[in-house]
Amino acid sequence: MGNIITAKNIVKRYSKHVALNDVSFTVPEGVIYGLLGPNGAGKTSMIRIINQITAPDSGEVLFNNEKLSADHTKSIGYLPEERGLYKKMKVGEQALYLARLKGMNKADAEAKLKAWFIKFEMQTWWDKKVEDLSKGMQQKVQFIVTVLHEPKLLILDEPFSGFDPINVELIKGELLRLRKDGATIILSTHNMASVEELCNNITLINQSKAVLEGNVTELRHSFKAHTWEVKFQGSEDAVRSALNGKFELIEMVPEISLTVAKIKIPDALNSNTLIQTLLPSCTILGFSEILPSMSEIFISAVKRNQPIPQA
Repeated sequence: MGNIITAKNIVKRYSKHVALNDVSFTVPEGVIYGLLGPNGAGKTSMIRIINQITAPDSGEVLFNNEKLSADHTKSIGYLPEERGLYKKMKVGEQALYLARLKGMNKADAEAKLKAWFIKFEMQTWWDKKVEDLSKGMQQKVQFIVTVLHEPKLLILDEPFSGFDPINVELIKGELLRLRKDGATIILSTHNMASVEELCNNITLINQSKAVLEGNVTELRHSFKAHTWEVKFQGSEDAVRSALNGKFELIEMVPEISLTVAKIKIPDALNSNTLIQTLLPSCTILGFSEILPSMSEIFISAVKRNQPIPQA
């Protein structure tokens, strides 16, 4: 499998503001890809370039190794953060209209829409006006219209915004199913828990530059701080005494039938040494390395990339 999107040295300026500064990354086929970054970092500018809403000032984007062109539009589904339904139109009428814009014939569009409406328990919405729907209900409609024509690439900007937890899980389930069926999904979100749960790969854009790119699992391992969680039964004082001078005890939390300790191992030692140190003083019930969350990695990478204040 190749790369569905290859962004090469993308530069985008708006007046005196540089939105994207020499940004490059690749999106493999068949993955959920997180495009992350703080507000104003350049994510939306990149998304608009892939969707051909705007063009880069320099650099290029390839779609399946071909220079991005208008012909690729039908292969892309885009759900922007700013929702754009016509308030006075009926839901079914509008969904059909938007499906036809994507090149679907009326019969196929209507059949697929009605199947989706049943799946999402929206059967009674067909003849309602959009303005009579809640924000979350409108988002369901727009999500369906985005995926209806079965695009090869889906680009979703904050797709969980405004959804209650039940509908968030519903959309997550559909994204995983769509990926399993062969779609590639670019997901732009501030929800780091969703990134951890859904995304295979990420690019982090900060201050108009790509500052971090890679596989989520590999990134979590590369940012680990050699900290371990130990669940044990026995004397807490004896464990503290055993650790003294060799390991850093970050915290120790007593629970009902055991104690949980977080311990940092210095570079000169390893996990086997920690186990051997603890065994004479307690009974070890659990031992696992603590990997950083994507939220912690996000914060660490952004801080690392901040410019040094001028004196």
